[in-house]
Amino acid sequence: MHMPGDVVLGGLFGVHYSSIFPELSFTSEPNQPRCQGFDILGFRYAHTMAFAINEINRNSNLLPNVTLGYSLYDSCETLGISFRASLSLASGQEEQFLLDETCVGSPPVLGIVGDSYSTFTIAMSSVIGLYKLPIVSYFATCPCLSDRQRFPSFFRTIPSDTFQVRAMIQILNHFSWTWVGLLVSDDDYGLHAARSFQSDLAQSGGGCLAFLEILPWGNDPAKLRRIVDLIKTSTSRVVIVFAHEAHMIPLMEEVVRQNVTGRQWMASEAWTASTVLQTPKNMPYLGGTLGIAIRRGEIPGLREFLLQIRPDQQCNNTYGNSLVRKFWEFTFQCRFAPPPAGWLEAGGALCTGQEDLESVGTELLDVSELRPEYNVYKAVYSLAYALNDLLRCVPGRGPFSGHSCASLQRLEPWQLTHYLQKVNFTTQFGDQVSFDKNGDALPIYDIINWVWLPDGRTIVQNVGEVKRSDSRGEELKIDEDKIVWSFKLKKPPRSVCSESCLPGTRMARKKGKPLCCFDCILCSDGKISNKTDSMECTSCPEDFWSSPQRDHCVPKKTEFLSYHEPLGICLTAASLLGTFICAVVLGIFSYHKHTPMVRANNSELSFLLLVSLKLCFLCSLLFIGRPRLWTCQLRHAAFGIIFVLCVSCILVKTMVVLAVFKASKPGGGEVLKWFGAVQQRGTVLVLTSIQAAICTAWFVSSSPTPHKNTEYHNDKIVYECVVGSTVGFAVLLGYIGLLAILSFLLAFLARNLPDNFNEAKFITFSMLIFCAVWVAFVPVYVNSPGKYADAVEIFAILASSFGLLVALFGPKCYIILLRPERNTKKAIMGRGTPKS
Repeated sequence: MHMPGDVVLGGLFGVHYSSIFPELSFTSEPNQPRCQGFDILGFRYAHTMAFAINEINRNSNLLPNVTLGYSLYDSCETLGISFRASLSLASGQEEQFLLDETCVGSPPVLGIVGDSYSTFTIAMSSVIGLYKLPIVSYFATCPCLSDRQRFPSFFRTIPSDTFQVRAMIQILNHFSWTWVGLLVSDDDYGLHAARSFQSDLAQSGGGCLAFLEILPWGNDPAKLRRIVDLIKTSTSRVVIVFAHEAHMIPLMEEVVRQNVTGRQWMASEAWTASTVLQTPKNMPYLGGTLGIAIRRGEIPGLREFLLQIRPDQQCNNTYGNSLVRKFWEFTFQCRFAPPPAGWLEAGGALCTGQEDLESVGTELLDVSELRPEYNVYKAVYSLAYALNDLLRCVPGRGPFSGHSCASLQRLEPWQLTHYLQKVNFTTQFGDQVSFDKNGDALPIYDIINWVWLPDGRTIVQNVGEVKRSDSRGEELKIDEDKIVWSFKLKKPPRSVCSESCLPGTRMARKKGKPLCCFDCILCSDGKISNKTDSMECTSCPEDFWSSPQRDHCVPKKTEFLSYHEPLGICLTAASLLGTFICAVVLGIFSYHKHTPMVRANNSELSFLLLVSLKLCFLCSLLFIGRPRLWTCQLRHAAFGIIFVLCVSCILVKTMVVLAVFKASKPGGGEVLKWFGAVQQRGTVLVLTSIQAAICTAWFVSSSPTPHKNTEYHNDKIVYECVVGSTVGFAVLLGYIGLLAILSFLLAFLARNLPDNFNEAKFITFSMLIFCAVWVAFVPVYVNSPGKYADAVEIFAILASSFGLLVALFGPKCYIILLRPERNTKKAIMGRGTPKS
């Protein structure tokens, strides 16, 4: 199709989809077609370019005083024909054709709109790029075409597959589809898309490929059967296809034959608007398909322009007229005279050229979904605006050498390429058109959904968009309420290799499987994961532990000997009982302090001993409760000093007993002067002061401190008092033990002294109990963890205190309260009533 003009733009469109080789001429006679299989959409694309040029020529604000023409070729969707056509457009060496009655020849072509296939465009641009002739494609999406080194003059109004792949991945992430299958065509379009998809999917970390298969060219039943078997057996419920409808037709035939349902198909822009696939046979399987579609646009006046197409409007010898005649015959199922042999006999009709296009409902007039056409429209306007900017150049301010401008009379293609790189305008539909440094337009796609209606019709509805802008980056908008799913539950399918790992677990990859295939392992003790699909479990802080579900950290349980637990209650009760008994005994002794029994047993030391025993019982309470610094220090100081006070009293009493019996012998009177009341109190004070000095030295060097121990239990904090200096604690215990052993030895020596009530016997027995308790205490204390060490120490304190209380004061209270007749001086001296 040709139209003369001051500047001619070329176009390549696939109006037919097969070719007969080897003849490749574009001037074939109408009755001898070299291209077969008429494609109405390709025909509409070509007329959209013609419409855009006519519209520009009528616009007084754009290219005033310049008329655009066009030279459009049919590529037959064949590489060889497309390549030859592009060379003809670039070089002008094609056979001459008649433009009108007075003008013969081919004016220079300064820009080409096309081609649709990426492979064809790559071949064409590799050669045409040498001329720096601008090429603006409306359908070629291969990312490789963004290489400015290889394709310096290539531009496109359709987004690159790089963006389409990212858009697909955004949709996958939106619906949480992480396990998908990918089918691609065996050409540049499909193979580059596959590489980009694999790379971007790995970088996004949003999913994995269950399978990747290359669709064969033509009908290869064995390979198609294998691919469909793989789709059928795979656990993936989402299948993405980057291919043309020519690849999808045989694939869907095999899908229908094997009855593979329950799959969510995702279509690339190459077949997402294909009406050939929207048949009642395919829709039970393709219903609910989501697709990336070229941006839909409005082109006012296009339908009216298409209605004006008539076979008799162009010169009878032009190829354009031949193309219109083919469309007419295809649409009305008639033949122009002379018809083929046997056509009329078979009931065929002759075309008159006056048939009504609106009466047949041809797809040519359906302008509700103008998608590739909109890209053609933008491509033509891009070249027109670039040319307009070029012609508006002010001499002396131009972009070329010496600040010169280009002129229409000596216009070079590379000069138009320079201005095309900087073009920026807004369409009537409101979309901004400009090109980045790689020749790619600002990307925008519609997201569409195939809806199969109950009456058998199929509608394609827009459910969202994905675009990139300079201000907001990439944006995805989906209206899920509008999407019609083909599944029974009427909601998006689940497509994952492994179900998400819930909080409290971590992902562990399955050996030899993709990243999306994993097992969920429960976090170990002390570690948590608080989000879904955690790769690692994180350790809880020092004072926290993992919850039973391992999804959050909880404060560790604290353990210490408490007043609220049964053990603490029992020990507290025993301590208070001992204190109470001491108070009772002290009351008894106070009440009977003038009786011989009390006076004969050194009443002052007895009272002091009872007070010290009372303090011994009370000091055990310091070992109960949460350890603090002051309680840790006080408990050991009080324990050490009070027990030394107690044992010192016993030691002095023992020494007094020995001194009394020594004084009763001839010449022994001098001994008693060393054991008077002052000397007794002084001895007790000195012995106790030594222990106080030991405690002071211990606390100054290395004081006992509270400690949080986590070695016994990982999930518990055991609060305990560490002794600080083991030597200090050993010296404290050793000093008590030394006094206790000394008291025991002295009492043992005095056990057989003649007396009716020899207190040395009871002291011996009490010291025996005391030493036995504390000898047993040391190994048990060392091997008792946490609060049980405190319990053992309390038990030792209580046991030894009760032992001393009972052994020393039990017999005396018995006589004072129950045998008062023996509480006399004679009875004590052994001169009273004989023992019963």
